[in-house]
Amino acid sequence: MAAFEYRQAEEVRDAFRRHGCKYLFIGKSGAILLGFPDTTQDADLFVRKDEDNCRSIVEALVDLGFEIDESQKTEILRGKDFIQLKNGPFDLDLIFAPDGIEKFDDAWDRRIGVGSVIHVFCHPRRISSPS
Repeated sequence: MAAFEYRQAEEVRDAFRRHGCKYLFIGKSGAILLGFPDTTQDADLFVRKDEDNCRSIVEALVDLGFEIDESQKTEILRGKDFIQLKNGPFDLDLIFAPDGIEKFDDAWDRRIGVGSVIHVFCHPRRISSPS
């Protein structure tokens, strides 16, 4: 699988926006979107764990071209802590319970908009911009 690209973040943003999903890019993919030099093979999304958002996520993923089987759909709808998806146009990890973050809304309050409003979680101890 090729490295994660900004274009893929835009595709996620567009599909998730169409379906009204609440999400944040986190981890290495989030850092890359903030301009830090690195590569990763997948995108990591922290997604809000509620029934409506989970249903919308399934619809958005199908819209993006992911083949979501019944088992994966069930895991998403119940908000399983960590789900790896490798059956779409790029690899994507859905994270409902990331280490060190208690509530989605707390992370949402610390988000940063990148480009044309791609939401990225920023750690409370904000790191300085890349040089």
